[in-house]
Amino acid sequence: MASLNVGNLGEYLREQRRNAQLSLRQLADAAGVSNPYLSQIERGLRKPSAEVLQQVAKALRISAETLYVRAGILDAERDRDDVETRAVILADPSLNEGQKQVLLQVYESFRKENGLGTDADDGAPSIPGPAAKASQNPQ
Repeated sequence: MASLNVGNLGEYLREQRRNAQLSLRQLADAAGVSNPYLSQIERGLRKPSAEVLQQVAKALRISAETLYVRAGILDAERDRDDVETRAVILADPSLNEGQKQVLLQVYESFRKENGLGTDADDGAPSIPGPAAKASQNPQ
């Protein structure tokens, strides 16, 4: 299991925030967290939960999974393919946010069906994909 490197996470978050041209206060407001708490995360003083990381990622329009890896929540080596696939889906500008979430849910259901499900909670409810439904309800 990867060790938590909160300092590296904080530096990465600060870099992403600056690239998005957001102030600390603007990002805190967009993510729904307090300004002091976000500042402590950026300075490596606090270890954020997966839920907070997801909110920050959404506000920055970056992959939550990338933040999970940086925070040590996901093992980078074991989950690299999964993280990259999710990142590509989330970065696709031709899909709206709802479509991205549904696609991620279907992707996760197929991974679980094949015994490769992740332990990470991306905040989205788990729904069985079409193949899972078909195998449960043969016609």
